[in-house]
Amino acid sequence: MDLFEYQGKQYFARFGIPVSPGDVTESVDGAVKIAESIGYPVVVKAQVQVGGRGKAGGIKLATNVGEVRLHAGNILGMDIKGHVVKRVWIERASDIAEEYYASFTLDRAAKQHLLMLSAQGGVDIEEVAAKDPEAIVKLHINPIEGLSAARAREAAKEANIPAAALDGVAEILVKLYECFTKGDCDLAEINPLILKPTGEVHALDAKVSLDGNASFRHPEWDEYEATVELDDREKLAREKNLQYIGLEGSVGIIANGAGLAMSTLDVVNQVGGTAANFLDIGGGANAELMTSALEVINSDKNVRSIFINIFGGITRGEEVAKGVVEAVKRVDLRAPIVIRLDGTNAEEGRRILADAGIPASKLISKPTMLEAARAAVELAK
Repeated sequence: MDLFEYQGKQYFARFGIPVSPGDVTESVDGAVKIAESIGYPVVVKAQVQVGGRGKAGGIKLATNVGEVRLHAGNILGMDIKGHVVKRVWIERASDIAEEYYASFTLDRAAKQHLLMLSAQGGVDIEEVAAKDPEAIVKLHINPIEGLSAARAREAAKEANIPAAALDGVAEILVKLYECFTKGDCDLAEINPLILKPTGEVHALDAKVSLDGNASFRHPEWDEYEATVELDDREKLAREKNLQYIGLEGSVGIIANGAGLAMSTLDVVNQVGGTAANFLDIGGGANAELMTSALEVINSDKNVRSIFINIFGGITRGEEVAKGVVEAVKRVDLRAPIVIRLDGTNAEEGRRILADAGIPASKLISKPTMLEAARAAVELAK
């Protein structure tokens, strides 16, 4: 679950990370009230979960009431890369001497936490990595040992953080790591982490992604759930209890298992296509579940082909085939299906599909994932 900037800053504050004083509002009058309470100058910031807010005009400095009204009025309702601004965050403006980057995430391959730290902040870390990869310090942290203040200071030195900011950066790194671990985050990122002319180090932005698997430990996360923005496809998927993430491609994806679904997206990309979604139906593939999955995929007008990729373990091939046949009867599909069925009782499942009398214009069966991906991508063209 990705948080908005204002939520991320509120989350950081719980762990003692210094952030700018401010508040969020959905109205121009509310923006003025917040600005008056925290004092000028202030920054009016669009709250959308997408980059490029500044370039789109979604971040503006205001030095008086009139400017707050002007900027808040212009930003509220603005469309930024398909995201409509419903809230603005009003915060006290900060003087900036330098900008840094800091984040914690999980390196699954190394099975350790990963700190990324750079003295080059304020821009996308991908841009820094492309232009000057040595400018990013990567430090693996054993979850059992954690991050000490001394090791955080060493990392800051390695990243060429100036002496004036070393202690402040190290202190925030320790707190950010505590937020990442105790706060059950998948990602905790500050960009930029700033040094003020007064010598204070301060989180000027917040990007936080929470691990949904830990929600049982955090009843307070319910308030975040209420602000999650879903498109129509994702709303429908949630109603049907499907593990679905909408993307922007033209090949609809249905797979059983998160790993297989991710691999399916990769293979589609490998053969020149783009996935329209991630959809994991888990271990079951009966008619009801398959119908629900196809209804969600069918609701996406950008989908031009549907790739069903099933590997039967506990799931049996003939049951999958029966589910697909029944689902095709129930759903008026706008796009053809390409199915790859392998694993337990796959041959019987393929026989059922062949004998179902479904025309090739609606359903094509392929023996391998690669062949099926190529067929789906070709149909999507």
